[in-house]
Amino acid sequence: MQKARTWLAGTALLLAVFLVYSNHFHNAFHFDDFHSITNNVAIRSLSHIPQFFVDARASSVFPAHQAWRPLVTASLAIDYWLAHGYDPFYFHLSSFLWFLAVLLCAAALFRSVLDRAQPNADHFFIAWFAAAWYGLHPAMAETVNYIIQRADVISTCGVVAGLAIYARFPAWRQRGVYLLPVALGLLAKPPALIFPGILAAYLFLIEEGAARDSWPRVLGRSVPALALSLVFLVLQSAFTPKSFNAGAGSAFQYLITQPYVWFRYFTSFFLPLHLSADTDLAPLSSVFRLEAIGGFLFAGFLLFSIYLAAKRPAGHPAAFGLCWFVLGLIPTSIFPLAEVENDHRMFLPFVGLSLAVSWTGYQVARRLSWNREGRIATAGAAICLLVVCAAGTRQRNQVWHTEESLWEDVTLKSPKNGRGLMNYGLARMSRGDFQGALTYFERAVAFTPNYSDLEINLGIDHGALGHDAEAERHFRRAIQLAPGDAQVHYFYGRWLKGKGRDDQAVAELRQAILINPDYLEARLLLLDSYAAQGAWSSLAPLATETLKLAPDDPEARRYAAMKPAQAMPARLPSAPTPETLLNLSLAAYQRNDFQSCIRFAQLALQQRRDYAEAYNNLIAAYNSLGRWDEAIAAGRQALRIKPDYQLARNNLLWAETQKNRVASAGR
Repeated sequence: MQKARTWLAGTALLLAVFLVYSNHFHNAFHFDDFHSITNNVAIRSLSHIPQFFVDARASSVFPAHQAWRPLVTASLAIDYWLAHGYDPFYFHLSSFLWFLAVLLCAAALFRSVLDRAQPNADHFFIAWFAAAWYGLHPAMAETVNYIIQRADVISTCGVVAGLAIYARFPAWRQRGVYLLPVALGLLAKPPALIFPGILAAYLFLIEEGAARDSWPRVLGRSVPALALSLVFLVLQSAFTPKSFNAGAGSAFQYLITQPYVWFRYFTSFFLPLHLSADTDLAPLSSVFRLEAIGGFLFAGFLLFSIYLAAKRPAGHPAAFGLCWFVLGLIPTSIFPLAEVENDHRMFLPFVGLSLAVSWTGYQVARRLSWNREGRIATAGAAICLLVVCAAGTRQRNQVWHTEESLWEDVTLKSPKNGRGLMNYGLARMSRGDFQGALTYFERAVAFTPNYSDLEINLGIDHGALGHDAEAERHFRRAIQLAPGDAQVHYFYGRWLKGKGRDDQAVAELRQAILINPDYLEARLLLLDSYAAQGAWSSLAPLATETLKLAPDDPEARRYAAMKPAQAMPARLPSAPTPETLLNLSLAAYQRNDFQSCIRFAQLALQQRRDYAEAYNNLIAAYNSLGRWDEAIAAGRQALRIKPDYQLARNNLLWAETQKNRVASAGR
């Protein structure tokens, strides 16, 4: 009966969580997903997986974001392989399976904690309810929907699974089996380094019953976990590139803000009404600010609550859960990061808080009334709570569905966040609403006046609106603000190329590649510029280098195989292949014979209807002829076939902006 009941509870939990999250599997990539996943060439081949464990540069195309998280990067490569590209379903499915593992391990751990502290038949239901509350809580959707933050899911899974194995299988402790999942967690994200502290809290409060003379035994039994964490701390330090930049400003201001952030996280557990993908909370400037004082008082309240709960055996599970909450917050509190708070940082701490609050609620219900009617009322309230959480999670999944829906929500929840306003403007710009985007970019300037990314987007938007002088001014200011950022040179070079200023464009693109040699988009655009100029002596070595960087990229292969343009043949070969026709189309384009370029591309498409590269040639030729509608139609076909085809996306964007410019001039 016990096994059957456990299987039934586990199945019900997994089914409920799956149903609640069933509307999230096709949600878009967001924010840091772009530099670490969709633009990251390294994850496009399984052959790179060994490299991930010794070279953190493969984790992102941006040097400042390159961190040693090899298990995460390897899992992304596997997802890409399964999806044959960037289908978000496979990426979300992978993260979701890790999430389900967290829930099952949490339920097993909670049951062990409760049984050791005070055996009771109700513990079965409390443990599964706590796991369900955690799994259905809307705050967890902030991590589950954010693909690159599977790092939090995997590291939390390692911590929870490690402690569950330690608690449930004492005979395995001498062999160190419980450390294996912890090691996996440490390969995903540094917060798993806190495992020795959580283990010590478990040993002291649960197994030793908070006996004062137990500390030597507790510390002795924590030594293997501590040694493992120290080893990984050394590896983390050794493999993290010097280019990594957490982006924090004042370390002092960050640290004094954290107790207040703890309070905000704690209240979000009970009222998750203000979840935001990008908060506008700024670091506190003084310890005498009301928020800082309140934060320190709250931290003191937490510690005092742990002390009171630890004084009696019935309170030990609550004390342990609160300890977990505090310890889970420490890694992101003592290491200054760019944002003082982030919703995905609640993922690890809320495991302990779910246990503490569930156990405390059960104790209160028992004292108030534990007859048949009281038990029914408690069960009804618990079910209603889970239903409300499930509804909130479904709603958060919808918010994360697209870039536009996500950043619109940010502008509402965090109206003083310049980056959020900028990203919402960027989402509007991507669908052609350039004037609406400009409104949000200009609002963002008030909060982030020296933000190079914002200047880039202002340049792009003004360029699309035909404000060339304004566009160039913003691009140049972006370079002044961040001369060592490859992005600013790439986007300025792209704009210059569109304006026919090829020599200047080439100079900017070369600078982008010099700063970041792994920047594939800059390389492809520079190759395109060389090809258009007929600069074969420059194209050939760059194409060879690019092919080494991205051996599976079709554009890199095409440029590497390209030969100098020759005279148009008097007649076609007797049986031309699609590849031959594509090369003839490209050669015609390079001679500015755009009609022949179109003809050969169309012949290639007659043989291969899903030839995205042929559609890209059509876009380029139609753009050169000013036939914007035909260029847009060809661009949409190219992206339908190959959604991650960046060169086609760039050419399509140019066609759309020029069409809008002509329409605006006509009005």
